[in-house]
Amino acid sequence: MVRLPSLAACSVALACVVTPLTSSFAGEPAALDPEAQRLAATRKAERYDVAMGGPIRAGGAAVFCDAPLAIVERLATDYGHYVNTIPRFQKSRVVAKKGTDTDVYLQVPILHGAATVWSLTRFGAPQRQGQSVLVSGRMLEGNVDDFRGQWRLRGVSDTQSVIKMELLVVPKFPAPAKVVTGELQGAAANAASSLCRRAEALAKEAAALQAQNGSAAPAP
Repeated sequence: MVRLPSLAACSVALACVVTPLTSSFAGEPAALDPEAQRLAATRKAERYDVAMGGPIRAGGAAVFCDAPLAIVERLATDYGHYVNTIPRFQKSRVVAKKGTDTDVYLQVPILHGAATVWSLTRFGAPQRQGQSVLVSGRMLEGNVDDFRGQWRLRGVSDTQSVIKMELLVVPKFPAPAKVVTGELQGAAANAASSLCRRAEALAKEAAALQAQNGSAAPAP
């Protein structure tokens, strides 16, 4: 399996994408919106459920992250390395790319390990609107009736983001909808929190590298 590059190596590539984001929030730092303020105050994953169609509601979770949108989006679209970023994923492998679509084989346990879901999932191109990005994937084939996942990412300052993960699994075997949704909320919270921790680590590495390069620059 291909290993995710080290934090130091990633920071070199990411340092160049952190700076351009500051121009989107030019001037004095804007006050955080109510949702971002609430999530920043608790520093915990806020769980919720949402309808995605079908008999089971998707499980969702939102977290506040001290990392810029550019880094968060990079990790959310690094499908082949989900196993490194999100511990609950057992397998994540890119199997095909067709235009703006990416087909990814995913394997993840559900119901506290009682069952394992596998899905060939197609992710389309990220959809952007202002400082918000939607990254979504839907099952092409698998061992469940339905599997969908989506990241809702939002930059709230040049160095901070809100990360939302929403996950839907409709198993073939009978299972109480509330139990499945509760499990999916836990999985979404784990995924959002794990991605945030990884993004924050990369952001710190990038900031340290920028500071080092700045201090090494010759005096005018």
